[in-house]
Amino acid sequence: MHSAPSALCPHIEWAVGGVLGVAVSLDWTPQPAQPGSYRAELSWSGAAGTAAAVASALRGWNHLRFEITEEPTSSTEGTRFSCTPDLGIFHAITGPHGDILIPEDRLKAAVVKAALGDTTLLVEIDQLLGKPWDDELETFRHAGEGAPVRWLHQVV
Repeated sequence: MHSAPSALCPHIEWAVGGVLGVAVSLDWTPQPAQPGSYRAELSWSGAAGTAAAVASALRGWNHLRFEITEEPTSSTEGTRFSCTPDLGIFHAITGPHGDILIPEDRLKAAVVKAALGDTTLLVEIDQLLGKPWDDELETFRHAGEGAPVRWLHQVV
C-alpha cells in the first residue's frame, strides 16, 4: 500500500485479511510523498490468483495507491496490479523475470488504434506497459524505502 488516509487503514487490513483468510495487522508508517497518508507492505504465500482477489477487494476505494505482484509458478504466469485514484487499476501478466507480457490481440488493437489516428503507437504501448501508473507511483515507491515488511505464509 503506497498511500492511504489513516481512516481507511483498519478497513484495508480487514479487507485484505478477508481475502487471505487470516487476521492482518500492518505496520503503517507515514508516507512522506503525501502528508497525512500512510503506507504499509505485506508479503504472503498463497494460491495463484490471490493477488487478483486482493486487488478486487481494494479496487474502487477512493484515495488509495497500491501495487500487488504475484510471482509466476511452474504452472502459472505472474501478475501485477497497480492502482491510483486518478488512473484506476492497471493489470499486467508477467513472465518469470518480471517482464510484462502483452497478449497479441492487445498489440494488434493498439496498432489499429494508432493507424486510425486516434492516438500514437508510443502512447498505446505506454498504456499496455502501465507507464502512466509507474510515473504516478514512482515518488511513492521511493518514499517507502527502508519501510518494514511483514511476511505471511500459507501452506498450499
